[in-house]
Amino acid sequence: MKAPLMMRAASALAVLTLATSAAAATSDFGSCGTALRTSAAAQGIRAERFDQWFADVSPDLSVLPLLDAQPEFTTPIWDYLASLVDTQRINDGRARLTEHRALLERIATQYGVDPATVVAVWGVESDYGRVFGKRPLLQSLATLSCNGRRQPFFKGELLALLKLLDKGDLNPAGLTGSWAGAFGHTQFMPSTYARIAVDGDGDGRRDLVASIPDALASTANYLKQSGWRTGQPWGVEVRVPAGFDASLAGRTKRKPLADWRTRGITLVDGSPLQVPAITDDANAALLLPAGAKGPALLVFRNYDAIYSYNAAESYALAIATLADRLRGGSGLRAAWPTDDPGLGRDERRQLQTLLLARGHAIGAADGMIGTASRRAIQLEQQRLGWKSADGRAGTRILQALRDAKPAAPTAFQLPANYPQLVQSPIVRSNLAMKDVQGLSTGDFNGLTAWKVETPFSTAAISVFGGQLLSFVPKGGQDVMWLSPNAKQPPTPIRGGSPVCWPYFSRQGQGNDVPSHGFVRTVAWELRDARREADGSVVLTLAPPPLDNLNLKLQMVLRIGRTLEQELTTENTGTQPTSITQALHNYFNVSDALKVDVTGLDGLTYLDKLDNGNAHVQQGDWNLRDPRDPGRSDRIYTQAAGHYVLRDPGFKRAIDITTSGSRSAVVWNAGQAQAAKMDDIGEAWRSYVCVEAGNVGPDVIELAPGGRHTLKQVFEVKPL
Repeated sequence: MKAPLMMRAASALAVLTLATSAAAATSDFGSCGTALRTSAAAQGIRAERFDQWFADVSPDLSVLPLLDAQPEFTTPIWDYLASLVDTQRINDGRARLTEHRALLERIATQYGVDPATVVAVWGVESDYGRVFGKRPLLQSLATLSCNGRRQPFFKGELLALLKLLDKGDLNPAGLTGSWAGAFGHTQFMPSTYARIAVDGDGDGRRDLVASIPDALASTANYLKQSGWRTGQPWGVEVRVPAGFDASLAGRTKRKPLADWRTRGITLVDGSPLQVPAITDDANAALLLPAGAKGPALLVFRNYDAIYSYNAAESYALAIATLADRLRGGSGLRAAWPTDDPGLGRDERRQLQTLLLARGHAIGAADGMIGTASRRAIQLEQQRLGWKSADGRAGTRILQALRDAKPAAPTAFQLPANYPQLVQSPIVRSNLAMKDVQGLSTGDFNGLTAWKVETPFSTAAISVFGGQLLSFVPKGGQDVMWLSPNAKQPPTPIRGGSPVCWPYFSRQGQGNDVPSHGFVRTVAWELRDARREADGSVVLTLAPPPLDNLNLKLQMVLRIGRTLEQELTTENTGTQPTSITQALHNYFNVSDALKVDVTGLDGLTYLDKLDNGNAHVQQGDWNLRDPRDPGRSDRIYTQAAGHYVLRDPGFKRAIDITTSGSRSAVVWNAGQAQAAKMDDIGEAWRSYVCVEAGNVGPDVIELAPGGRHTLKQVFEVKPL
């Protein structure tokens, strides 16, 4: 009798467990989530699979505003095409045509769609596989199935995706796409995927995420199914006569080609309207995407096939014109009716580089114009006195910043309180050290310092100069070199990472101010300290206020598995101010003659040992350079911000990453010069300086209220 009771109990427990799992899987979606689970079951999706897929899925309401903010409908046509049919996408597309020639020829034979059109779709949809979209598909589609104005549509797409997962075409792990649910190399919606996708590589699966052959063959199949006509053009650029009735334009207002000819329309060069492979009785539509004053195009059946991929005129024109450029065409001849054309990615990166040079904290110059870039553009437009400061990235603002006089470092005067600060006694912070585990103050090689101990590393920061003196990864050698003959304050400390601010060396300065700025020879203050959950310690430090200097400096150090250091400068005055600066890192090495620094090959450098003349770095940096062996004092311009100091003697590599910097300094005094420096002397082979900075032509101009952050990160790896 006990066995049946136990079986009934187990059965009841299983039912309870399944019910609990179902509730947990869709609880965040309320009754809609329950309905989705029921609908999936009706489509043959097993409940346990549904629950597994949705176990960690919660609504993402940030997708809802995007329903009414698609760029195809909100961006000026000239901006839209400039961003999608730019030099980089054209060159990359031509490279893909060559790389996949055999595959594309096979697809053209099978589906009748030419290679350039297929590759153009690939380029516009995912930048040739670089950008699939970052939003988890299940999350986005479930959210849109339960919220917003198109719930039935997105519910259908979600169910189609679940069936694809259930069939095994796709791996649910890490499956991401656009906010609307399009995904893969050519961004199919799930229902389209189910109907149109084909197996292009013969492995028995239709995988448009991991298989380029599947994606390109499926794209060609889509266009074929949408009515693509082999050998015909999508359209031609034309010229309309003066006084033409623009109301006749529109994709759905079709007339025979001969009819358009009788209305005075010619090819764009003025020649008679004759189009190869298009007969006079073939229907065509006139497009005036920017009105009567912009380019005019006659489009045919193949344009409709492209349009069906994403129902927006600007999108279809991007595909069509990119395909023409991939075939070797020169693009549209008529100009857009604007005095401020849009920018391609190369030009956007140039614009962002100019913004960074003016002290705008916009992140990397990646060609992606986001909120921070638009805000910076708006500030520059206001500074230029433009009536319309809209933050738009166009040719006009790019040219204005190019034409602007290059920033020159502000010539600073010696702050009135500087001599007093230099002679002030070193006072330890009033911050309660005992409240932060691993933080203390004490002596480090004869210097008063804040000392940090974490599970991963130790560090020491001098109160004098706010200078990093030591960073020792657990079980390793010190990353920083500190001169064994370092002088006591008020002499600057030789070694560690001196903070050179608000100017580097004497760049732009007279002889009445100290070399390398004002803050490396005054006592700093510890403003804040905290220990993070993993045991890392974060310190916030600042130098004392300096009279008549309308700049504020703050430094943040994070000591843990890596060493992170940020210098943030703010212009607190009412006038623009330009600065140079550096974190003058002295790295501890086994032998300076035997180490190398990667990340500088091919860069132009200004050689201070050759009167500042420019040279090009050949290979990795080292002191064995035959052009000038045994010493180095070089400013590298347009530096990329990632360098690796390889040290075979210590069997380690110091990975150095910087941001907010387009220059790098690499220095070692060399034997002859070091002999004249009593705090280096014979120890010259024990260090190499690789300095993060804004030096030479890399001058930072800060508008009133502007901020700039220079950051560096050290990570030690085995060699």
